[in-house]
Amino acid sequence: MVKIRLTRMGDKKSPFYRIIVADSRAPRDGKFIDIVGTYNPLSEPAEIKIDAEKAKHWLTVGAKPSDTVKAMFVNAGIIENAKKAPAKTKAVKKKKAE
Repeated sequence: MVKIRLTRMGDKKSPFYRIIVADSRAPRDGKFIDIVGTYNPLSEPAEIKIDAEKAKHWLTVGAKPSDTVKAMFVNAGIIENAKKAPAKTKAVKKKKAE
C-alpha cells in the first residue's frame, strides 16, 4: 500500500519535513517514491508548500494520506474535508431503578 506522509529532515532541534509518497512498509526516513511538498513548522506561520498536481495524481492512483498530511491537503484545498464517521463504541445502557 502506498502512503503520503512526512519524513523528517533538518538538524537536531530544527526539524524540517518533506511530504513524500512511500510504501507503507518503508521506514519513516527510508526509501520513498516521490516528493510532493515540504513543511517547515519553525517559521511563523508554518510554511507549507505542496505540488497540488502531484498530490492529486497520487490520490487518484490510490495513495492514502496520513492524518497530518490529510489535514494539510484539506487546508490547501486539494481534498474536501470529509466528516469523520462516528466512533464504533458499544453504548452501555443504564437500567432504571424501580
